[in-house]
Amino acid sequence: MAKKAAAKVSSIALHGFEPYKEKKGEEYMNEKQREHFKKLLYAWKQELMEEVDRTVTHMKDEAANFPDPADRATQEEEFSLELRTRDRERKLIKKIDSTIERIEADDYGFCDQCGIEIGIRRLEARPTATLCVDCKTLDEIKERQLTGN
Repeated sequence: MAKKAAAKVSSIALHGFEPYKEKKGEEYMNEKQREHFKKLLYAWKQELMEEVDRTVTHMKDEAANFPDPADRATQEEEFSLELRTRDRERKLIKKIDSTIERIEADDYGFCDQCGIEIGIRRLEARPTATLCVDCKTLDEIKERQLTGN
């Protein structure tokens, strides 16, 4: 019984979406696949936008001028962390928007460097991916060589 529940949970992808099930002989990045990824990206963007709204509300509600400097510092640090997170999410929203544009331009799902298919499973894991696994790996190796990490 526990295995069935675990299998069901693991079969659900990001944002409550079921992973795309490819049919044998199906053309890569057909209309159905593009629509699946577009819905996934819109849902992801909506979640991020809702998080922004929650942060604004939280910061308005929780903002207080504590008399104790340590309490003030704690609150400022908390707000700073939240704002940094929202800034990263703002950049992710821009990336999601550009990915949606790529879908609409029929340029989605293919590697920017070598032009081969990125693959449904990789796009399920990272819908904004623009490089295939091989090119991304090479980029990371080059970066490590340049930075020495």
